[in-house]
Order: sequence, then structure tokens, then C-alpha cells
Amino acid sequence: MNETIVRIEQVEIRNFKNVVHGIIGFKNTHKSYKASVLGLYGQNGSGKTALIDVIDILKYVLSGRSVPTSYGACIHVDADYAQIQYKLTMENAKEQVKYDVVYQFKLRKESLSPDEITEMQPKDTFRVVVFDEVLSTAYQDAAQSQRLQKIIDTNAKETAFLPKVKYDIFTGGNKAVATDLLVAKRMAEQTGRSFIFSKECRKIFHENCKEKHLTFLIDRLSEYGKSELFVIDTKNTAMISLSNLPLALKYHDDQIGAFGEVPIPLWDAGTIPSQVLELLQKVIANMNIVLEQLVPGLTIGVVNLGEQLLESGAKANRIQLVSLKNKKAIPLRFESEGIKKIISVLQLLIVVYNQPSITVAIDELDAGIFEYLLGELLRIISEKGKGQLIFTSHNLRPLETIDRGFVAFTTVNPENRYIRMANVKNSNNLRDFYYRDITLGEQSETVYDPTNNYEIALAFREAGESYAP
Repeated sequence: MNETIVRIEQVEIRNFKNVVHGIIGFKNTHKSYKASVLGLYGQNGSGKTALIDVIDILKYVLSGRSVPTSYGACIHVDADYAQIQYKLTMENAKEQVKYDVVYQFKLRKESLSPDEITEMQPKDTFRVVVFDEVLSTAYQDAAQSQRLQKIIDTNAKETAFLPKVKYDIFTGGNKAVATDLLVAKRMAEQTGRSFIFSKECRKIFHENCKEKHLTFLIDRLSEYGKSELFVIDTKNTAMISLSNLPLALKYHDDQIGAFGEVPIPLWDAGTIPSQVLELLQKVIANMNIVLEQLVPGLTIGVVNLGEQLLESGAKANRIQLVSLKNKKAIPLRFESEGIKKIISVLQLLIVVYNQPSITVAIDELDAGIFEYLLGELLRIISEKGKGQLIFTSHNLRPLETIDRGFVAFTTVNPENRYIRMANVKNSNNLRDFYYRDITLGEQSETVYDPTNNYEIALAFREAGESYAP
């Protein structure tokens, strides 16, 4: 585990989906906890999923992957581009080193040429372009501190980025790399990737940069995006029955002498390297310790369907995960949606509880989970956990079980989408306080667009007339 802990501290969104502007901080300023938890509440269509989406985009960008074209449709209808800014911290307590990082970029849609359309999926007629990236950082250790300053600003014409003094540091003053950087920048734009975190750019920095702490900064953020930031949105949970949300295991591949990752299908049979089978059984055993407490009488197991050879000649095993209830094994795909939802997120919740440099963002965490159980799970993770959990929910039970500093709300104002409740006393029940504000509107922004019961009833009656015999 990397000893430099990465956390998302704040997100600012402009012109993305129904959020014209919104800022949301993740730090609990009410009390101090090891865990970072943020539950976002609000009525439908008020910007909750937009937050999960921009965290998902951050994962794609930091890991050097192409931003899915589906996010092109999320740019606000009245804007040419969306802009997202993230504030993160990187801290190594052992070495007393801390970075404050501000990373921002813009997203736009760009139409593809006819030649490009034939080479891609027919449904893709445009790409999403990541542009105007700016990476700034402040640095602090036991001996010195450095205020926030830009280290890479890609809004440049003649060079790949500015400021020039940082450009010279990253390139080692080698003028020969200028063309390579411009090519890498153009490639990143054409493939919907970040230039800063692209493998081409990072390779150039590694070969030429004079200050290794700068390459460490970019590498650590990239590693965080690849293996420590997890996003489960409604697209994932809707496809659980189609095996699109696997259990991911990391293992040491003795043949290549490095760690690899293998996906374990939750609902279908799958093939895994034989050396992973024992590790999988241990992981399942650990999951069952928690699962038995959440759903009495339920555990999961691994059925070995037999050994086979891979194309490489390596040994593998065909396995199937099963539900063990009343000592009878049935494939997980036949379990209820609620049980499947719990199992699918359980591994990530265990990791959040135990590891400080893990961020998990889950849209509609409450879907399919009994509300009392949901409240208790969140209470345990928020009070005893070490990692970062960001979730949206419609179920208000957690408002009664977790500290109010872990909760934020959406508003009906697209110019100011996210707020924290003000004037909440320690004696207040946050759930009741939220209900009261819906009715009385005591906050600086309206949190609920009221409905008219008479008009709803009239609409039901009028709509029903078309079905009358």
C-alpha cells in the first residue's frame, strides 16, 4: 500500500448536466474523523448524479483513459463546454510531506470526420475533448513550505504548456522534446484523454524532468485514478445481472514478477489463473465475516468447475460464485436484487473501512438495501473507517445515524447546486430539520421545488380518461 494518502477535498462544477455552477467540499468541518464521508441528498433531477459523474470522469482522466462519449451529452445545453475543478490532498504522515493539488480542465464535444466515423462505432459521431488543463500544487514538508502555483497550464499556443520555467524543468531544457510534447498533446485531444496524464506525456517527463518530486506527483495521482478511485453509478447497478460489475482481485504474477489484476464475475461462471483460486477463497472468507452480520444466515462461496489450460499454456480454473443459504448452494444470479447490490459493493466498503487512500463513489447507495441496515452501515464506516466514501441517496435514515458534517444537500438553484445546512444545533435531528426546511424554506437556498397535490391528482384523473373503456 502506498503511504502517500490521496483524498478529494472539493469539486467545483460548471455547465455539466443541470448544474450551471456548484461547489461541494468533502471535509467534515463539524468533527474530526479518520474517514471522509459525504452523503448527498436532494430531490430528483437536482444534481446528485452529476457529482458522481464528474468523479467518474476524474478516474478516466487521471488513469490516462479516453473519456466516454456519453459524457459529451452531459455538457449543459446552453454552454459550449463544461469545466470541472478538483482540489485534492496528497499526504505522507511518516515523511511529513503534504501536497495540496488543484486540477481543472474543460470538456467539449468535437464532431468526427467521415473517415473517423467509419473507423469507430457507427453511433459515435463526435468525441469528447479534454482541453485547457491546469495543474497547480502547494508543497509542505518538515523544513519548508511552498504556496500554490501553476506547474502545467496547457492553454498555450507555441509550446505544449506554460509557464516556461516549469516547461524547462519538465523537459530538462531539451528543445528536441518540444515536438514530441506537441504530438502527445494532439494525440490526447483526438482520443479524448488528458494530455498531462497520458502515457506519452508521462514518459517524456520521466526521461527529462529535473525535479523528480514533480514526476512523483503526476505518477501518484495517476496511480490513484487507476487503482484507488472506484465509481459505481446507476449504469453499473442496473447491469449487475449482466455481470458487468466484477469483483477485482490483485495478485502477484510469478511469471512476470509483478502484480496483476483479474476480474471475478459475480453472477456468471468465469476462468481465473489457478494461482488466484486460493486468494479468491480467502477474500470470500473475509467478505463472509461481514456478510453474515448484514444478512443472517447468508454467505457466499466458490465452486471449482474444473481445471483447464489457457492459450499461453498456463493452468486456470473455471469457477462460479454461489449463494449459501440454508446449506444449499445456488448461483448468485438467482439472488434478490437487494442481496446482489449488497454483495457487489461489500468488497469496496470493506476496503474503505480499512484503507485510508481509497475513494469509493456510489450513486443511489440505498437502492435495494433495507433502510435500517443502510443507516447502521454508514454509521460504522463514518465513525470507524479510514478511507473516503461519497454517495447519493434518497433514503433519509442515514441523516439520523451519521454526523451532520458528512451530509450535503442539493438545491433548486442551478447556479448554486450544493449547500450544507446552516444553523443546525447538536440537539437537532437532521432528518426532521431537512423536512422542516422543505416546508418552511429557512436556508439561504431552496432545497425542494414544492409540488401541488391538487394538481397532481387532477393530472392523474385527466391522464386516466384516455384509458377509460
